Amino acid sequence: MGANSSLRDRFESGLAAPICLTWELTYACNLACTHCLSSSGRRDPNELSTTEAMALIDEIAAMQIFYINIGGGEPMIRADFFDIIEHAISRHVGVKFSTNGSRITPEAAQRLAAMDYLDIQISIDGVDAETNDALRGEGSYEAARRAMDNLRDANFGPFKISVVMTRHNISQLDAYEALAKEYGAELRLTRLRPSGRGVDVWDDLHPTREQNRELYQWLLDRPNVLTGDSFFHLSALGEPLDGLNLCGAGRVVCLIDPVGNVYACPFVIHDQFLAGNVKEKGFNEVWTNSDLFTSLREPGNPGACTACGSYDACRGGCMAAKFFTGLELTDPDPECVFGHGETALEAKRLEIRPKPSPDHSRRTPVRIGSK
Repeated sequence: MGANSSLRDRFESGLAAPICLTWELTYACNLACTHCLSSSGRRDPNELSTTEAMALIDEIAAMQIFYINIGGGEPMIRADFFDIIEHAISRHVGVKFSTNGSRITPEAAQRLAAMDYLDIQISIDGVDAETNDALRGEGSYEAARRAMDNLRDANFGPFKISVVMTRHNISQLDAYEALAKEYGAELRLTRLRPSGRGVDVWDDLHPTREQNRELYQWLLDRPNVLTGDSFFHLSALGEPLDGLNLCGAGRVVCLIDPVGNVYACPFVIHDQFLAGNVKEKGFNEVWTNSDLFTSLREPGNPGACTACGSYDACRGGCMAAKFFTGLELTDPDPECVFGHGETALEAKRLEIRPKPSPDHSRRTPVRIGSK
């Protein structure tokens, strides 16, 4: 069951430290996924140095943040990747990192398996190469499966298989479950947001209303499948899904990008949701006192959802999904299960939608293994 209302109210007003802190180590990536939420590809020359990264970890430890989500780009591309995560672990800050798997060689898998407080998510968006590689690039499916084999052979333990749900892979839910079972892994499903390069493909890739209903029922029957609270907008269908069932942006979650900018959540990398920079003020000061986060912690406005009897269940949906489809933050979620978001989008008929502020996309497509 979801969190009770008093707990949710407490989280909506913000906590002394984020429950879920995502840190994108680099914009560099050897893939060019069509739906990349951070528009990654090319390294930013201003990304945090090793010294700055270590200092940030020390501050995170002092704030008693017990684990961080590390991503990118492809985080393992950074030459100091192992130094950074080993320093975090030495400070008793657990690490969960997301990777396309291309750098998890047998040797790297052995090194990772020897670490405590470490969790790994392998990203894969199809149970076959045809489905996956259409989004993530040629050779990416093979690389992900090879990484899973290497982790299993190294006795790493139950790593996670992370899947972004699209209208092209939602029919593979049972197959994903079987794949996770094959590896003794945990299955984690996440929502496709129109963030980063996803802005341009969201119309063609996001699940249909009927597919979302199918996904909702499937998740209700499988409370062991992880979602990271991605699908709280579906709770308006009836029984709430596991999780807080609210938008935690600036309240319990936030993002630090490779150059130290702090955004309200990983899916709103845009100047409108930029709270500050850790190089200038330190993370604690940004989290505690930024004007943006203070405003986000004010009581929510139901807006156009006022008349809907399901607002308490879905809280109006995802802020990022609204913003990057051109809706107001007080509009219904574009994937509202009752179709109210579709109606709002039709009324606006926007030809140009907001774009993420930094774009580090590669100029040309890449194949896995290329430099």
